[in-house]
Amino acid sequence: MRSNLAGPRLLLRRLREVMAEPITAQERLDKIVVLIAANVVAEVCSVYILRADGVLELYATEGLNREAVHQASLRVGQGLVGLIAAEARPLNLPNARAHPGFAYLPETGEEAFNSFLGVPILRAGRTLGVLVVQNQSHRTYLEDEVEALQTTAMVIAEMVAAGELEAISQKDTGLDLSRPIHSSGVGLAEGVGLGHVVLHEPRVVITNLIAEDSEAESRRLEGAINRLRLSIDDLLASGDMAAAGEHREVLEAYRMFAYDRGWIRKIEEAIRNGLTAEAAVEKVQSDMRARMLRQTDPYLRERLHDLDDLAHRLIRELMGRATGDVHELPQDAIIVARNMGAAELLDYGRDRIRGLVLEEGGPTSHVTIVGRALGIPMVGQISDIVSMADAGDAIIVDGDAGQVHLRPAQDVQNAYAEKVRFRARRQAQYRRLRNKPSVTKDGVEVTLQMNAGLLVDLPHLAEAGAAGVGLFRTELQFMVASSFPRLHEQQAQYTQILDAAGDKPVTFRSLDVGGDKVLPYLRSIQEENPAMGWRALRLGLDRPGLLRTQIRALLLAAAGRDLKLMFPMVAEVNEFLKARSLVEKELKHLRRHKHEVPDKIRLGVMIEVPSLLFQLPELLQHVDFVSVGSNDLFQFMYAADRGNTRVSDRFDTLGLGFMRALKRIVDATNRAHVPVTLCGELAGQPLAAMALLGLGFRDLSMSPASLGPVKAMVRSLDAGRLAARLQPRLAPGHRDQDIRQFLVQFAEEMDVVL
Repeated sequence: MRSNLAGPRLLLRRLREVMAEPITAQERLDKIVVLIAANVVAEVCSVYILRADGVLELYATEGLNREAVHQASLRVGQGLVGLIAAEARPLNLPNARAHPGFAYLPETGEEAFNSFLGVPILRAGRTLGVLVVQNQSHRTYLEDEVEALQTTAMVIAEMVAAGELEAISQKDTGLDLSRPIHSSGVGLAEGVGLGHVVLHEPRVVITNLIAEDSEAESRRLEGAINRLRLSIDDLLASGDMAAAGEHREVLEAYRMFAYDRGWIRKIEEAIRNGLTAEAAVEKVQSDMRARMLRQTDPYLRERLHDLDDLAHRLIRELMGRATGDVHELPQDAIIVARNMGAAELLDYGRDRIRGLVLEEGGPTSHVTIVGRALGIPMVGQISDIVSMADAGDAIIVDGDAGQVHLRPAQDVQNAYAEKVRFRARRQAQYRRLRNKPSVTKDGVEVTLQMNAGLLVDLPHLAEAGAAGVGLFRTELQFMVASSFPRLHEQQAQYTQILDAAGDKPVTFRSLDVGGDKVLPYLRSIQEENPAMGWRALRLGLDRPGLLRTQIRALLLAAAGRDLKLMFPMVAEVNEFLKARSLVEKELKHLRRHKHEVPDKIRLGVMIEVPSLLFQLPELLQHVDFVSVGSNDLFQFMYAADRGNTRVSDRFDTLGLGFMRALKRIVDATNRAHVPVTLCGELAGQPLAAMALLGLGFRDLSMSPASLGPVKAMVRSLDAGRLAARLQPRLAPGHRDQDIRQFLVQFAEEMDVVL
C-alpha cells in the first residue's frame, strides 16, 4: 500500500536547502526533525545518536520535551530505540506500549503516543543512531513513510560521518563513529606499526545525495549497470578466466548479482524517492550489509563480500572513478583491506608502508609471505575492519601480539610509540654488530644467513651483515606474476639475485607451489589436506616441463659461478635422485648447445617430511647438503596445521620430541660430513636458536630482522657449556625434560642476551 504524500522527493529537496544553510549543527538537526514530522504527518520526530560508550543519546526532537535533548538516553538493546540499533532494521508498530521491548522515558513526555516507526541511521552497514516518528493514534506507517525515514537517515549519517555533530556532543563522551576500537586477530608478520589508515579499495565518498532529475538518474544507473555487466562478461570470456577455478566462481557470483532484478529494483526505487544513482546504490547496499552482518551462516557472509565488491564497482562506474592511485600514500600508511593479492601489495611504495591489516588472510597466504619478506608488520582475521575504518584514521598494528588499535586513545598511542622507540634502539644496537664476527664466547663459529624471496630482499645482506642467503624462495616470483614466467624471465631474475649477492652464497629452493600456494594462472585442484598434497617436488616430478624450465634458467644464470639448489617436500630418497637426473639432463643439453654452465653445482634437499628422518644414511650418500625446514617438519611431526589457530600453539617447538628429531639430523650429517642448515622460523627466535646451537647446529638462516637479535645471543653464549647441560636432558628417563624452562634458566644464569 502506498500513500498520497508529497513523498521523499519533496522532503529531500527541503533537506538539501537546510543542509546548505550557514547554521549550527544543533539548529540543522532541529530543522530536520520538524521537516520530517511534517512530511509523514507525525506528531513526534526524534533523532538518537550512538555515543562511543554504547549509549543512544537524544540529539533532537519535535513533539517531545525539548529539555530532554542531550539528557535522555538508552543503551543499545534497551527499549525500542535500542532494539533498532542492535538489530539494524526498522520497527513499525501501531501500539508501541504492547511491545515487550518498550521502555518508557518519563523525561521526554512520550506517554501520550502509541504508534511508533523507527529506522537505523546506517553508514556502510554500521549503525550510527536511530531516527523515530510517533503518533497518538494507533496506526501502521505506510511503505512511503518508511522509505522517507530511511532516506533521511542516510543524510543524517553523512552529518555524523563528516564530524558535524562532534561540536554538540558531550565533552566526556565522543560519538561511536570516532570511538577507539581494539580488535584481536592473528599476527601474520612481527613488528609494530603506527600510522594512518589507507583503504586498499577505498569507499567513494558520495557528496551529492539528492537528485535534481530522477529520470536522468535512472538513465545513469541503467548505463552504468550495462557497462558493469559487459565488463564482467568480457572478463569471463577472456582466455585467462575461461578455465574453471575459484577465480571464475567469484566472477560468476558477481555476474549473478549484476543481473539480479531484485537488487536493481531496490536501487531504482531509491532513485524514484529522490536520491542520486550513486546514493541509491550506497543506501541499498548499506541496508543489505546491516542485515547480512548479523547472519551466522559463513556462506551468506561471503556473499555479502561479493555484493560489497559489486556495489563499489557500480558506484565507481557511476562516478567515473578508476581505482585510486596506490602510489599516493602518506608517509605512515597502514593498508587496510578485506584481502589482497601479493602483486597488489608490491604495487605500493614499500618505504611508506608501516603495516597491513586484513579481514581475511592467514599465515600461509601469498600476501602474508610477501609482506613478511618485506618486513611489514601484519595482522589478519580482523572482522569488519574495512567498514569500521575510514581513510586517515589513526591506527596501530601490533604484529607481535596480533592486535589492532583503531583510533587509539592517547595513552595507548604513547605506550606504542615508546615500544617502537625501544625497538629502534635495539635495532641500532644490532646494526653495530653487523660487521662483528658471529662467534660464541668459547670460540665456536656460527654462520648466520638470511631467508629471501624477492630481489628487494637482497640489500638486507649488507644491511644486516648476513653471511649469505640460506633460503631463496623461488616461488614468490611466480606468485606475483600474472602468467607463468618464461625461461628468459626466470633467468634474468636469478641473474639479478646472484649479481646482487656478489661473493656471498645463495641457496635456491626449487618451485614450492601447489597445495595451499595456488598460482592464479595454473588450474588448481581441490584437496582436503593441501599442505600434504600435490605440491613442491611432487608437482615438479609429475610436470617435469615446469621443473626443467626452472633448472635450465638457474643453470644459465649461474654460468661461470657456483649454484646451490635444493628440492622441497622430499619424502623418499628416490625423489631426490629423479630430480638430480633432471639437472643432469639439462646440463647435458646446455653443454651440447655450447652454453656456459656453472663452475660448481651443489644439490641438496629440504628435510621437512618426517619419513626422511629414517632414511638419513641413504640420503646423505647422495646429497651435497641438507637444509631443515623446521616449519613443515614440526607441523607434520605433530599433525598440527600451523595455519589453524586452534592447534598451531598446542605443541611446543622446543618440546622433547622435536628436539630429539633435530638432534638425530645433526648427528647423522656430522657422521656423513654433509653440511646442514636450519632455515625455518625457529632459527630467527633467539631462545630457539640457542637451543639449536646446543644441539650442534652451526648454520642458521632466518628473516633479516632476526639476524641482529640472534647474533647478539650468539656472541654472549658459551656453546660448549650449553651443549653439556642440554643434550643429557634429551636422553630417555632424564628427570627434567622441560627444555624451554631449562633454556630460560640457563640464559638468566649465564647472562645470555635474548
